[in-house]
Amino acid sequence: MIVPDISQSAAAVADHYDELDPIYRRVWGDHVHHGLWVTGRETPAEAVEALVGTVGDRLGLMPGEACVDIGCGYGSTARQFAVTRGVRVTGFTLSTEQARYADAHPVPAVDIQVRDWLVNGMADASADAAWAIESSEHMVDKARFFAEAHRVLAPGSRFVICAWLAETDASGWKVRHLLEPICREGRLPSMGTREEYEAMATAAGFAITGYEDASRRVARTWTICTLRLVKALLVDRETRRLALRARNRSSFLGLPRLILAYRTGAMRYGIFTLSKARENGPPREPGTVS
Repeated sequence: MIVPDISQSAAAVADHYDELDPIYRRVWGDHVHHGLWVTGRETPAEAVEALVGTVGDRLGLMPGEACVDIGCGYGSTARQFAVTRGVRVTGFTLSTEQARYADAHPVPAVDIQVRDWLVNGMADASADAAWAIESSEHMVDKARFFAEAHRVLAPGSRFVICAWLAETDASGWKVRHLLEPICREGRLPSMGTREEYEAMATAAGFAITGYEDASRRVARTWTICTLRLVKALLVDRETRRLALRARNRSSFLGLPRLILAYRTGAMRYGIFTLSKARENGPPREPGTVS
């Protein structure tokens, strides 16, 4: 597990997203996550939608199911699944600014809460499916992140995680000059490897039913973000003022580091599909009635 040498906390994560909210939405839009290029010809917006679609397909969502979006950001994925797949979604975010934006764009059957997932307050076995798109990285206690998901999910449920991962056995210079700074700049308490995530998932009681290393298909996200940020800084005075004065401005300086981390293999992007066994049989297959 790559752990930076400064203390990170849920409060630091909330401050990061609250302060940089206007820039995040200007640079990348309502979905605060990578795009997934399937053919390579997608626009950035289409690539973002492709990642959401991939998560939905792997979950096999059915109308009427109760779902959890762990680290929901602006609630865009929750709203999309509620509208297109007929599910009910409870979303969790640490950011009051993200929740305020979500509240301004309400959709029936979507409830966005400002609350730490590690103390989520949900009842045992109360959800039929869950997803976490690039939020587990911000969790101080990743083992508890998995344990809480297993507790909240009903038997037979599925759980999909899209995660920033550290290269297994990354060399010293990659850790010192890429991974540890990325953790500091992005307010990540730690960054785990594929093997560490799978071990924590198994220890929590999940079965691992799928994994994809999508690094090559998401990496161009950061080149696009960097170019858009540079343009915004040049043409928009308010963006420039916030970026230069923000407490969290080091996040922007880290964009070239993220590009290099993908190109060198120091950082990976993994999509995990997990399942919680039925009490009297295997978990359901996607698209089948529970």
